[in-house]
Amino acid sequence: MKRARSFALAALLGIAALAWSPRSDAVIVERVVAVVGDRPILLSELRHRARPFLYRIAATSQSPAQAAAQETEMFRELIQRMIDDRLEEQAADKARLVVTPEEVDGAVKNVAAQAKLPVAELISEVRRQGLSEQDYRDELRRQLLEGKLVQLRVRGRVRVTDQDARAAYDHWAKEIAGQSMVDVRMLALRITPGSTKEEIANRETCAETLTSRARSGEDFCKLIEQYSDDGQTKPTCGSRGPLSMTQLPPPLADVVKGLRPGEISAPIRFADEAIVIVQVAKQGLPPFAQVKEAMWERAFGEAMERQRKLWLQELRRGVYIDVRL
Repeated sequence: MKRARSFALAALLGIAALAWSPRSDAVIVERVVAVVGDRPILLSELRHRARPFLYRIAATSQSPAQAAAQETEMFRELIQRMIDDRLEEQAADKARLVVTPEEVDGAVKNVAAQAKLPVAELISEVRRQGLSEQDYRDELRRQLLEGKLVQLRVRGRVRVTDQDARAAYDHWAKEIAGQSMVDVRMLALRITPGSTKEEIANRETCAETLTSRARSGEDFCKLIEQYSDDGQTKPTCGSRGPLSMTQLPPPLADVVKGLRPGEISAPIRFADEAIVIVQVAKQGLPPFAQVKEAMWERAFGEAMERQRKLWLQELRRGVYIDVRL
């Protein structure tokens, strides 16, 4: 289940915060940071789960003060997530729900397929972000288990109508009021991790050739279908639907601003990850009829998330929970 576990979470306070950056001669003493029922959550467990988030914070923070603030927020949210995990495990035990190793294997393969990576490369990327393969499999197992519980306990509570979809559209229109809206078609050429300079140069040459062909009049949608490495958007001619300019990565937004509908951009290089060619399909807020399905999905997702939170609140009732950060 795709849920954004966005995986932006928070940091330990007070004395606990000092344990995260101890002097080389300091000794970190194990302690309980939370109790759920009769089961403790240890500081070492919290630190272990925090590793990929700390990696991302270190990679994106612009100053020590900013990093410290992000870590504080991250740890605060992470301990609550771990409490929810414990409650979900208990609920799964009562419902006799399990996630098999085969299901986890399938999830790993699905993630690799969506990223267009061999499984070995996916695991290498996971390790670069501070996780072991077992850590990653454990995270997928938790997500799969939650997905089963949501289907069993939450899905039946959700009913979405066209009126809900219309309300989601109106809310979306208010959210983006004053923002420029565009529908961008993207032909993405992935650069395989570890590619040589020659291989990258070949991808750049391919991108230049495809740009010339599109500008000469070839159907851009057919070129996307044939050459793009973004399998998710091939059925929609490379489009992820109407987006505000603020939702586009800055390098892409800068290019899109200078394009008229129908124009083809020059290839845009995203570090050593991909080369993208874009075309602006439409500008402005689309009518409801055009995005009705997307708005229905938005309304459904919002309703599911509301009911999931209510369900987790119900799980917390009657269970002893003590946070000791």
